[in-house]
Amino acid sequence: MKNGMTRRTLLRNSLIVGCSAAASPLITPVTLAAVPGDNRLVVIILRGAMDGLDVVQPYGDPALAGLRSSIKAGEAGGAHDLDGFFSLHKELGDLLPLWDAGELAFAHAVSTPYRNKRSHFDGQDFLENCGMSSDGTLTDNRDGWLNRMLTLVPGATATTAFSVGRQRMMLLNGEAETSSWSPDSDLDLSPTTQQLLGKLYAQDPLFEDAAQVAFELSAKMDGAMNPAQAARAGALASFAADRLNEETRIAAFSIGGWDTHNNQKTALGRPLRELQAAILTLKERLGSNWDRTTVLAMTEFGRTVRENGSGGTDHGTGGAMFMAGGAVKGGKVHGDWPGLGELDLYQNRDLEPTRDVRAYAAWTLRDMFGMQQAALEDFIFPGLDMGGDPRMLR
Repeated sequence: MKNGMTRRTLLRNSLIVGCSAAASPLITPVTLAAVPGDNRLVVIILRGAMDGLDVVQPYGDPALAGLRSSIKAGEAGGAHDLDGFFSLHKELGDLLPLWDAGELAFAHAVSTPYRNKRSHFDGQDFLENCGMSSDGTLTDNRDGWLNRMLTLVPGATATTAFSVGRQRMMLLNGEAETSSWSPDSDLDLSPTTQQLLGKLYAQDPLFEDAAQVAFELSAKMDGAMNPAQAARAGALASFAADRLNEETRIAAFSIGGWDTHNNQKTALGRPLRELQAAILTLKERLGSNWDRTTVLAMTEFGRTVRENGSGGTDHGTGGAMFMAGGAVKGGKVHGDWPGLGELDLYQNRDLEPTRDVRAYAAWTLRDMFGMQQAALEDFIFPGLDMGGDPRMLR
């Protein structure tokens, strides 16, 4: 089969995806992978295009006030000063101890090479695939950069990844084997159900094998989540952390709600609180393993520098990303600031990107998992020039 996928793999994945969908049709997916070593990586996809200018506010840029009347920059608007030029949105105050401890950093004025069309679907596909053809468009392959990375890691386990939720994340699609499960409710296969499935599939070894994987996942994950947890993002992070404390070393999940076309001052609060809850939950539940953990929170593109008539912002280009974890060399906003003057903007409307967001992910994979630069630029992130080392990890 294409991409090396065997019929057995297809059947196994199809069965478990079906069980996952039936168990929880609305949950955001989580993806988990096991690789050798003690380093841990969490990738959080911020779906909807987070406004980096509002989240990591460049209040030191004199042009900001004339572009964003809704941002009372710096402490005047309740934001938290970071370094005398950037301040952190007021909803993220609980992350300040991580900044002070050197466990939180940001990169500003970043984007993928995706430009101009400003489609969420295409932008998110580019972010998860991260492969660029010679004309600057997304490659035809529907695989993800984390999956491509896993195919190069010696000693990766046979069941390489868990894709948790109703839909599969492209981030870990590809040749490496995956299994699926929904964390918002147990994959509850009762003894009677297991017996029925066992009889149903007993005459076909391929289906019998797939059913056995589902039984094992049901037993392994039973009770792993507390459905009473208030924040879905916190629950996802809790589930991921528990797996990362075991054999899992890579986890990825999504947080939505960042498409703030209207009333951004209010609308941005909920996803920011969810992201904060996810990061703090990871730190709390990982315990000492937090010291070997890097969290990358990435979005498909930024938003316009000017507000629209409804108090929101529209699809833009340059944005910001989060870096957190005990492995992060924090207390810094990475990147070259392009400025917000009229002549500094991309197409006179967006923050000009000064670095490819894929470069930060690539340097993370190099430092955490020993990936070679040639493999990163040619195979994992095709078309990428990694540039200089940002020295973002300890």
